[in-house]
Amino acid sequence: MTRTTYRVILLLLGIAFIAVVVGAVLLAPEGAPSQLPSAVNRIEPGNGELVFGQPSVVLDLAPRYRAELVIDGVAIPADEVVWTAATGLHVFDPGPGRAIQVWEPGFHLVEARWEGAPGQPDPGNVTWTFRVQ
Repeated sequence: MTRTTYRVILLLLGIAFIAVVVGAVLLAPEGAPSQLPSAVNRIEPGNGELVFGQPSVVLDLAPRYRAELVIDGVAIPADEVVWTAATGLHVFDPGPGRAIQVWEPGFHLVEARWEGAPGQPDPGNVTWTFRVQ
């Protein structure tokens, strides 16, 4: 084969590679993030997130919403959840004498339910998981 033949082959391979990359970028699914209910501003740790240590579970709802938390099938007593009515922020930290004393390594399931705030009759719930390493 001549030098020109090698150049043509390499040029065609380069064009084919570029076509594959462009096609993958244009046709690949975007993977839209999971949608949270409208009353939820944020959750921590995020759904499917890998965390280290002993993280706080945070549920940030619209102001005045009060949620009940169930983590790994254990109902968390209201007096163990720090709730700020003005912001709707719920925070649970594991610790001695609490419903959950320590996060064991592995997956954890958080379920939150709320009935709605005064003047806002829209009950709802959200469920997510996180993994402690």
